[in-house]
Amino acid sequence: MRTRVLGAFAATAAFAAVMATAPSASAEPNPPGCPKGNFCAYSGEDQTGTLLLSTPGNWSGTIHNVQSTFNNGNPFAGADHIQQAYRYDGRPYEVCLHYNPGPGTYKINWDNITLTGARWRGEC
Repeated sequence: MRTRVLGAFAATAAFAAVMATAPSASAEPNPPGCPKGNFCAYSGEDQTGTLLLSTPGNWSGTIHNVQSTFNNGNPFAGADHIQQAYRYDGRPYEVCLHYNPGPGTYKINWDNITLTGARWRGEC
């Protein structure tokens, strides 16, 4: 019995040591004009071209010809993911973006979407 307890303790300690030394995801640098804490949209792929939107809060409206979006939000339980609303070929869609650096998708290249909304939310 004592051997099992010691074995379980050793396994737990080894797992904790591995987790403590595991590399964490590193954030991508802030895209141009998109400070940490903001959601941003650009006219070019990979956050290039003209900055079309940079907002730290919820947003609604209409921005045509969006080529890329980026969630540069801060980790904050219940409000660090973006629910992005957009139109493509006249149809409405939504997608949830994690915050930079992930895990999960935090930036997307688009094919000329019309951005219609961005709402901060919890996990996707």
